[in-house]
Amino acid sequence: MSDKRDKPDMTSSFRRRFMHFMVHELHLSVTDQGVLVFFLIVPLLYPLIYTFIYNNETVREVPAVVVDQSGTTTSRQYLRLIDATPDVRLVHHAASLDEARTWVNRREAYGIILVPYDFSDRLHNGEQVNVRLFCDMSGLLYYKALLTANTNVSLTMNADIKVDRAGKTTNREEEITEHPIAYEEVSLYNPTNGFAAFLIPAVLILIIQQTLILGVGMSAGTARERNTLRSLVPIQYCRGGTLSILLGKAAAYALIYIPVSIYVLGVVPHLFRLNQIGNPADLALFVLPFLLASIFFAMTLSAVVRHRETCIMLFVFSSVLLLFISGVSWPGTAVPPMWKVVSWCIPSTFGINGFLKINNMGATLYEARHEWLNLWLLAGIYFATTFLVYRQTIRRSRYRF
Repeated sequence: MSDKRDKPDMTSSFRRRFMHFMVHELHLSVTDQGVLVFFLIVPLLYPLIYTFIYNNETVREVPAVVVDQSGTTTSRQYLRLIDATPDVRLVHHAASLDEARTWVNRREAYGIILVPYDFSDRLHNGEQVNVRLFCDMSGLLYYKALLTANTNVSLTMNADIKVDRAGKTTNREEEITEHPIAYEEVSLYNPTNGFAAFLIPAVLILIIQQTLILGVGMSAGTARERNTLRSLVPIQYCRGGTLSILLGKAAAYALIYIPVSIYVLGVVPHLFRLNQIGNPADLALFVLPFLLASIFFAMTLSAVVRHRETCIMLFVFSSVLLLFISGVSWPGTAVPPMWKVVSWCIPSTFGINGFLKINNMGATLYEARHEWLNLWLLAGIYFATTFLVYRQTIRRSRYRF
């Protein structure tokens, strides 16, 4: 009979301790202004600001300078066609290349189009002619716009020249001569070919992970600054055991970040009309292990935070690095093996790739099972490391559990 009475008592006691630690951590998170900034203000505002900056999706009307050494009707036609494209705007006709460089140096233009003096003569003689394009490579999107416009205009003029020299009589023959092979370009998963649709989904996942790391780290640093474990582990409940502390704190962070994740991953893309074709149920099931892995990852890292501001110096700089090694901002096949191994230890790597598969590509949870299972694996690993970290911290303290 005593065993039957003890088990409910133990369960009830664990439940009370768990609830206390959860409520206690929620109270600390809400009353600490620094933690509140990372847990609520940054996730609420930063996605809006970041997405708004890139909301135009593509760069249009890139200013360019022209050096037309030919000065013929054909060269002027080439330049008019470039100016008519949505990508480039010709802002000045320079007399020399040196003059054109001064415009680029003053950031009044981002490219130089040099038409050679023999442009028209070579075309009329049936010879190949080269138009030189000088681009400011400090902005790759400027380069893309300038190169795309010049390439498309060159292909259009080439087709017209072939038709004129072929001497065909019917429209169909001219069409075949102009385009012997008909092709159609389809942009998969990014219909606008935009920068926001390409990068923002990855950034949103990274925001969730990084703000968790910073918020949890600041909370742990503050607790240690105040008096070792007096805030990290309340004294009056110090006999609750490591597991109840860990699960109570994790539950508090999860309660905060479940609505935050819905806002960041669901509301923000909808507000800016980014691509969202995934099944909401699959997304919810996928985000669950990502949140758990990120929470326990943050709690593990918080062990090295001894002061309130330490987490900012340690972890803020890593955001760009984590974005690159995720295989989205930089091709995954080009990531060095060492950094690939590092990326497999970070929840955001699998979170970003799985979220893109489901949300942007319309994959099912089964089709994203590789990332989903790896997130569960990371959640289990970091749960174990957090448990060991908290157990070691408790043993070093003067309190007994």
